[in-house]
Amino acid sequence: MTGRELGILGWPDAHKAFKQGAQLLMASSDTDTEALSEPAAPAPAAPPGESEKSPIRDLEIKDAQIIFNAVWADLENEFGRENLTFPREILWLNGAPGSGKGTHTRTAMEYRDFTAGPIVVSELLKSPEARKRIDAGMLVGDREVTHLVFSSLLDPKYESGVVVDGYPRTKVQVECLKLLYAKLKELRAEYLSTLLAARFPKPYFQIIVLFIDEAESVKRQMIRGQRAMEHNEEVRLSGVGELMEIRKTDLEEEAARNRYRTFKDVTYESLKDLQEVFHYHYVNAYGSIDDVRRRIINELKYQSSLELEQATFDCLSRIPVASRIIQHARQELVRRLDDYQAQETDLFDRVVTIVMEKFMPIVQRHAISGYALVNTEDPVFDHPLASAMLLDIFSERGYHATVDVQREEIPEKIDPKTFKIYTRNKKVFRVHVRFSGSEIRRGY
Repeated sequence: MTGRELGILGWPDAHKAFKQGAQLLMASSDTDTEALSEPAAPAPAAPPGESEKSPIRDLEIKDAQIIFNAVWADLENEFGRENLTFPREILWLNGAPGSGKGTHTRTAMEYRDFTAGPIVVSELLKSPEARKRIDAGMLVGDREVTHLVFSSLLDPKYESGVVVDGYPRTKVQVECLKLLYAKLKELRAEYLSTLLAARFPKPYFQIIVLFIDEAESVKRQMIRGQRAMEHNEEVRLSGVGELMEIRKTDLEEEAARNRYRTFKDVTYESLKDLQEVFHYHYVNAYGSIDDVRRRIINELKYQSSLELEQATFDCLSRIPVASRIIQHARQELVRRLDDYQAQETDLFDRVVTIVMEKFMPIVQRHAISGYALVNTEDPVFDHPLASAMLLDIFSERGYHATVDVQREEIPEKIDPKTFKIYTRNKKVFRVHVRFSGSEIRRGY
């Protein structure tokens, strides 16, 4: 029986199948059941007196459907199906060791206005066996991690949104995340027309990956370990402050390298599969904290598909977003200017000359204010293309210009016999030019 067939069984049968599958897979040498860790990092020897009953287990069941079904059944039994209310928005934050996840978790929280603190997977994994794997630069079992993360997400304090630091990290966890998303959509459809609909909002998942290379990662891990040791020494000497937990991977270069390679070969490669499913943000984590913060905020800028209900978004999606129009407008601007030069050479040259000789002296005099109003009666603008050329020329040079036409009747002569006033129609082109002004610093 396949994992997918097992996945549709009821909980008692699925639980039994889970145990049977685990026994079979533990004896298998298939690639899909290999350890999550790098073989280069040996398991630490058991201390004297410790029995051999608790070695680091490198083999576990790897079928995501079986794992997810088992975890979901546990959640339904523990909380009840009608109480499985997950956060409206979840930012799944991942990254290379030393890339700044801890630091920039706060950046993402503040930008999205999340009130509750993050779910940090490393903080959830406090079992002795989990600590052994972490100290060896390895990963903890998929089922254990998935259950801990999913059950933590059901805390009511995360209802409006939360950042999850450190999940998913393996291919199996990635598949479990996809299954969770599908299950939440299924729950929403199930309860949409009921009084419980508010408990099951449309799920919004975003993936954020902070990336640095191996050399930078190892360097940062070593610096972090050194600083933690110096801090703890100061605490011990002064008796003031709290001791910091120090990872073994922050003290030994080889363990640090193994931790990075685990991320690169397991986590990073697995996360790539999510690019086609969720909003995926790949962030360059080099540079200062402020540099990386700006990159993250730029990635998380408002996207309507993340804020609106599906029906509302579908209705509004017929109107193109500004960024798409701007990109298209730039391409069209270049094409039009080239066409002016090729097909209307004389007129284009006349307009450029007028801008240089008549407009720019006025614009320069208003450089501080950032706004100039230029009136012209030049007959060249009677040509239907001339005003369009003028606007495109200013746009290409970085100005924002608009043109309006004022028509006035100007007295021209009077009939001495009848005293009738004859007028002529005066056409004035009013050109508004806006640009970034200059601020003057004044002393006091």
